[in-house]
Amino acid sequence: MFPASHTADGPRPLVLVVEDNPVNLELVEAVLEREGYEVVSAVSAEEALKRLDRLRPDLVLLDIQLPGLDGLGLTRLLKANPVTVEIPIVALSAHARLEDRQAALDAGCVDYISKPIDTRSLPGQLAAVLKASGAGF
Repeated sequence: MFPASHTADGPRPLVLVVEDNPVNLELVEAVLEREGYEVVSAVSAEEALKRLDRLRPDLVLLDIQLPGLDGLGLTRLLKANPVTVEIPIVALSAHARLEDRQAALDAGCVDYISKPIDTRSLPGQLAAVLKASGAGF
C-alpha cells in the first residue's frame, strides 16, 4: 500500500480513475496530471479492485457504466470494506437524471459528475471533495 505521491512542492493527490472509454480516460488523465494530480487508471471494476489491493488513492473517480460489475456495484463493495470505506468516490455518468445522481449518492458516492466532462471545472470539483474529506491537499 502506497501513500499519495510527494514532490519537491509537497504531496500530490493520488486519484484512481476507473473508466472503460479510452477517449474519456485519456482526457481525464491529461487534465488531472496537468493540474498536479497523480493518476492511476483502471478500465473495469475488476481491474480497479486489483489496483486497490496495492494502493490507497486519495479519491476514486468512477464511471458508472462499466462492463461486468458496474460502478454502483463497485462503490457498494468499497463502502462495505473497512480498508476502503473512507476513500471518497466521485461518480462519472453519461446520465444526467436526478434519479441517476441519487442512486450514485445512495450507493456511497460523495459527488456526481455528468458527461461530457467539463475539463475546466473537473480539477476544482475534485479538490473540493479532497478538502471536504480532510485529505489535506
